Amino acid sequence: MSPFSKVLVANRGEIAIRIFRTLRELGIGCVAIYSDVDRRAAHVRAADEAYRLGPGPAAESYLRGELVVEAARRAGAEAIHPGYGFLAENAAFARLVEEAGLVWIGPSPSAIELMGSKTAARAAMRTAGVPIIPGAVDPVRSGEEIAALGEELGYPLIVKAAAGGGGKGMEIVRGAADTERAFEAATRQGEKYFADPTVYVERYLEDPRHVEVQVLADAHGHVIHLGERDCTIQRRHQKLVEETPSPGVDDELRGRIGAIAVDAAGAAGYRSAGTIEGLLTREGEYFFMEMNTRIQVEHTVTELVTGLDLVREQVLIAAGEPLSVTQADVVLRGHAIECRINAEDVSAGFLPAPGRITAYEEPGGPGVRVDSGIEAGDEVSGLYDPMIAKLIVHDVDRESAIARMRRALAEFRIEGTPTLVGFHRALLEHPCFAAAGTCVGVIDSPELAQRAEELTQSFSHGTTSVAGGPDGATSTAPRLVDVEVDGRSYEVRLHVTEPPWTALARRRRERGAAGRGGTADGAVVSPMQGTVLTVAVADGDEVAAGQLVCVVEAMKMENEIVAPRAGVVRDLTVAPGSAVGTGQLVCRVAAPA
Repeated sequence: MSPFSKVLVANRGEIAIRIFRTLRELGIGCVAIYSDVDRRAAHVRAADEAYRLGPGPAAESYLRGELVVEAARRAGAEAIHPGYGFLAENAAFARLVEEAGLVWIGPSPSAIELMGSKTAARAAMRTAGVPIIPGAVDPVRSGEEIAALGEELGYPLIVKAAAGGGGKGMEIVRGAADTERAFEAATRQGEKYFADPTVYVERYLEDPRHVEVQVLADAHGHVIHLGERDCTIQRRHQKLVEETPSPGVDDELRGRIGAIAVDAAGAAGYRSAGTIEGLLTREGEYFFMEMNTRIQVEHTVTELVTGLDLVREQVLIAAGEPLSVTQADVVLRGHAIECRINAEDVSAGFLPAPGRITAYEEPGGPGVRVDSGIEAGDEVSGLYDPMIAKLIVHDVDRESAIARMRRALAEFRIEGTPTLVGFHRALLEHPCFAAAGTCVGVIDSPELAQRAEELTQSFSHGTTSVAGGPDGATSTAPRLVDVEVDGRSYEVRLHVTEPPWTALARRRRERGAAGRGGTADGAVVSPMQGTVLTVAVADGDEVAAGQLVCVVEAMKMENEIVAPRAGVVRDLTVAPGSAVGTGQLVCRVAAPA
């Protein structure tokens, strides 16, 4: 007997399609919802039936809980699965679902509320004896309070949105001069992404491993863990690569952090699938960071090494069933790696790159899985997360899994918009990744960006490598050198082969300040399509070179646009809430008289 006749998935893209697959295996009907821009999206085509979320801004459609519940009623659905993001960790929405007589496939609203407030969660974990990162338990309300904590705890600190998650609402503070900027940025992001401007402060741990533990808990008092995932490879707190088991965790440590995770879930009165996120120091200390009360993007790697379908477990737990396995049944087999394939332009500093996918071919073969929400001809919207697909591989050990991932990435063909495929190929061949390092300083390096561009070009030209610049030519630069021969000084002109990343750096300089929002004549332009969040200047203001002009948000990423030179602001064309296009004039910075 199927536990439900129909389930509405309150999400879009790859996670909606992934959930549909499990629902079909359970004999459950699949109901989709969509915004106006998603009318012909892949997740709509994959569902048994789909419902429009009514008029209104498309960017907000999936956040309108009353419309989601109304769609479930119209469809005759018995339950709602939130996926991740949007309303997945919204306690008020979970209550709305239950008050409508529907089953919420997730933890109780009270557990979401407790763990959704990072300050309350830290206090609860400390009371339960779970180790937490040193820092404040109560919220902070000003930059001055952060500065006071800096004097007490020492720098660096990290300011976090209390209702945050997914890497949003985090700002690092290196010194007292940075406290006000960090406070304003974190509160702004908390308000925008989580409707809660509350922030708190922790000691920022330098170069830790980001290690999280997957837990499952039912309504019958059973709580187990499914091992850990290593999510250390990140950029701006956004995960790029995840793997399990963690190369930094042995069996003894796995048992210890697994017990911490189970205790944390028990202290929260948790039910469903959840993730305890933590930081592992070089000394082997493990600290609770937060709990994500939903299915994770990277749940896939855990599924491959355990053989369990985590979405299936979620559905059955919500239907009142006990866990299908005990802790003793959990065995980790082999090694799994996931690469997030986002529509981002590495050569432009990972700027989001919305656009139409003109060609799309997924890799295959043994041990390769692709979770995707897009097909050739589909549009990657600038209104939502830039993820196109998740590429996951499984093999007997880490070295074999890396080789398999490199092969699969080389087969992955996506055209029409820049993606991270070339970046991942470059990263996985880098010695730091092979050595299981944290790769700090490598992710944003010009060397890796250049190699990513070479690999991207090599795919498009059907070759395996490209020497020198993107056109295959080796670039040189003249250099004058003083030499001495038999006591006589000579000035010699040498034509020196440039390092392979120099061409990329030159192209970035040629774009000049345009990549940061400026041009050589002082015009400040938006380097991307998006929405203006804040404007920090007004017409007539005097600004210094590098001073913040405005913040533009696209695909859940904030980008600061700064003045390309010192001068006076003229012809300001934007305001908070304005939509801007790539290359659109923001203002001009006139040279001082």
